[in-house]
Amino acid sequence: MPSKSKAKGNRYEREIVNLAKEYGLESKRAWGSDGRSLGLHPEVDLTIENYTVQCKVRKRIAEWLKPEEQIGDLHLQCVKESRGKSYAIIPMNQFLEIIVDLKRLEKIESHMNQGAEQE
Repeated sequence: MPSKSKAKGNRYEREIVNLAKEYGLESKRAWGSDGRSLGLHPEVDLTIENYTVQCKVRKRIAEWLKPEEQIGDLHLQCVKESRGKSYAIIPMNQFLEIIVDLKRLEKIESHMNQGAEQE
């Protein structure tokens, strides 16, 4: 029987997959939270379209990491270690909306390219 924290992580992974599917996006959880079952790095937990995702559940997340809760209309929180990489933190529903928008643009571009080829 999995530990409580493992079970909590599994539930969260399923929650994210189901949320992505609600947005009409293709999403799949790696069996056993092991990306190798999807032909990916072992630390990958799931995919949303062409994006690989690792899910982490913590009892608390630092308040300053929560963009929408700190400043009214803030959409994005950027964080960086000194001399390190930058990371963008956005609410999950906003991330999924961006993917949906990108898919729409790709579909429009594909349709336009097909039309140009037929001329």
